Amino acid sequence: MTVKEIFESMDYGPAPESAADALAWIVDQGAAFGQFINGTWTTPRKDFQSRNPANGETLADLSQATQDEVNAAVDAARKAQPKWQKLGGHGRAKIIYAIARLLQKHSRLFAVLETLDNGKPIRESRDIDIPLVQRHFYYHAGMAQLMESELPDAEALGVCGQIIPWNFPLLMLAWKVAPALAMGNTVVLKPAEYTSLTALLFADICQQAGVPAGVVNIVTGDGAVGEMITAHDGIDKIAFTGSTSVGRAIRAATAGSGKSLTLELGGKSPYIVFDDADIDSAIEGLVDAIWFNQGQVCCAGSRLLVQEGIADRFHAKLKTRMDGLRLGNPLDKCIDVGAVVDPVQLQTITNLVASNTEGETYAAAVDMPVEGCFYPPTLITGLAPSSRLMQEEIFGPVLVSTTFRTPSEAVALANNTRYGLAATLWTENVNLALDIAPKLVAGVVWVNATNLFDAAAGFGGIRESGFGREGGWEGLSAYTKPNSSAKPLNPLTAFTGDKGPADPLDRTAKLYIGGKQTRPDGGYSRNVYGKTGALLGQAPLANRKDLRNAVEAAQAAKGWSGTTGHLRAQILYYIAENLSARHDEFAARINALTGARNGAREVDAAVQRLFTYAAWADKYDGQAHGVPIRGVALAMKEPVGVIGAFCPDEAPLLGLVSTMAPAIAMGNRAILIASEPFPLAATDFYQVLETSDVPAGVVNILTGSHAELAKPLAGHLDVDAVWSFSSTDLSATLERESAGNLKRTWVNNTQSRDWHGPAGEGGAFLQAATQVKNIWIPYGE
Repeated sequence: MTVKEIFESMDYGPAPESAADALAWIVDQGAAFGQFINGTWTTPRKDFQSRNPANGETLADLSQATQDEVNAAVDAARKAQPKWQKLGGHGRAKIIYAIARLLQKHSRLFAVLETLDNGKPIRESRDIDIPLVQRHFYYHAGMAQLMESELPDAEALGVCGQIIPWNFPLLMLAWKVAPALAMGNTVVLKPAEYTSLTALLFADICQQAGVPAGVVNIVTGDGAVGEMITAHDGIDKIAFTGSTSVGRAIRAATAGSGKSLTLELGGKSPYIVFDDADIDSAIEGLVDAIWFNQGQVCCAGSRLLVQEGIADRFHAKLKTRMDGLRLGNPLDKCIDVGAVVDPVQLQTITNLVASNTEGETYAAAVDMPVEGCFYPPTLITGLAPSSRLMQEEIFGPVLVSTTFRTPSEAVALANNTRYGLAATLWTENVNLALDIAPKLVAGVVWVNATNLFDAAAGFGGIRESGFGREGGWEGLSAYTKPNSSAKPLNPLTAFTGDKGPADPLDRTAKLYIGGKQTRPDGGYSRNVYGKTGALLGQAPLANRKDLRNAVEAAQAAKGWSGTTGHLRAQILYYIAENLSARHDEFAARINALTGARNGAREVDAAVQRLFTYAAWADKYDGQAHGVPIRGVALAMKEPVGVIGAFCPDEAPLLGLVSTMAPAIAMGNRAILIASEPFPLAATDFYQVLETSDVPAGVVNILTGSHAELAKPLAGHLDVDAVWSFSSTDLSATLERESAGNLKRTWVNNTQSRDWHGPAGEGGAFLQAATQVKNIWIPYGE
């Protein structure tokens, strides 16, 4: 081809990246790998192969980890963890920094190996994945250095089991390993079966960086190895990135084990284009949103919502741009779209698209390679919001689209999904952008940009996209715990008796639902006796229908989340004022219920706690993360939604207030299950709420059996989080039942809490009552 012909056609010539060094490294290892355990390699076996998805060639033989090998890895991590933690923040920072430097020195080797193993274009591996990996280790070297001064009350969890996917093999490793090591944990990591090679190269880097033996252990294999890690009693935390179905299974499998858990799962992220957007820029952003990494991205903008007035023009321009995309050898630096990771995934994508009978399907007019796992960029327009492909994650280079008319309709369509990982919006109107972004149900929102990531800004989702954040200050909580010890919590049972009522005037207690005192659906109550056997009153026994009514009332009060912190603070102060006015009455009631003499102390503490959360209501601020773009990532702390909580048994008033106050201070609505043995302090508290301007449905209080209400509360799909401080062992039930909609849980695992001390209030409660949404806002012309 002549220069003249090139200028006329504007065709790109090939610009292949050499794979020689990466292939040489594989050969140097014998083209076969064992497990990396306790700083050494086990004898390799040829259990399965790692193949290049672009041509099907075998790259190396890998070993399927056995139970004995997983046990050895966990034992090595357990043995190494105390010394690694004792090394201190500065000692860990130096080693993590060394890892970052070595990753930088060998960046080309990592980029080529990642592309060979995964099939993504070398431009993406070289310019996005590997630099971000380096950034995470540099950033968390700094976090290790700052831990002792900035997180003085935190310590490592222990041994972390980490299971990562095949779409970003090394980047997902960095997201998990870097913060874990920085906080003093040790790790047992399982890379994806399809893409293990860069994790094994990372093990080599750990040896060069002087990482002590046992601190990082890497075991390879299929999902069975992940199950071994998840079920292992020697692991303190599980961090998983992958499909929602597997995440749900892990939630159920770890229920009641005491393991900390974070899940970063699937998504069906909306990409919203308003009619005033720069269409050409929005289309270029869309190319990155859906065809980056062949659409194999959990936060891919796979659901296109275009304002109706520009839809035809936008789709026409988009199809033209699709036709200009280049498919082919991922090692060619001129390639836009590489190979799907494996024939199994290719078949899944093919079947999902072939099964669709709605709308109009457009496949890009591109040259398709004759071999390898390639799928053409595809657009499906005219789908209804309820269509299968609008709701299900395809995880491939397939974009589905529909239209909207108004901003409010755009928000409704965007939130019409069970996922909540990310969202993108394009508009030239900054007022519109900052109005829409907070309304989107997602952990990350990009304004006039897409797929922006940085170690300083946490990433993660809500709803069925999982819980927890990776990166930033908010991500560190997933790898730390309070450095205080707790004692076992003994079950408390109600007193029995046979005496008559202490007060001849019967006050019939009811449930408190939707701002009203209501009779229990079943019509049953139980006698409540004091320590001396005197009958103090009756408490209603709530059932699942009462619980359903409470959830409906809480959902109807969602306007509370949009109120100002100042308003919420005023109401909390008012509650404290009205409780204080009845101080002696509540103190006497608590003394009669518990048989102790600390009622006055408990009421004083409850009033003080209300003041504490009134103070926090308008002061628990987010952050503006310093990310390396011309822009800012705003970390906004938003309410979780509807929180169901089993209140402490041992502190019938203080426990209820300490649970309720942080929840409603942060804008949540609460369903509180009162102390089971001593419920009458809660039923008396209704009158305080009724006279304190608390909107109907914001606080709902039920009495009855904690064990009987645990399953329906945790399983309710309209409850967003569930807490338990009960002396009844509910942890396993709540965590297992929460898997239905992957709601957040905070359970005590039968460990006590000093409700009168610092552990009874503060940051842990505020953190549990909020979720972080990072809104990325680039600026400048």
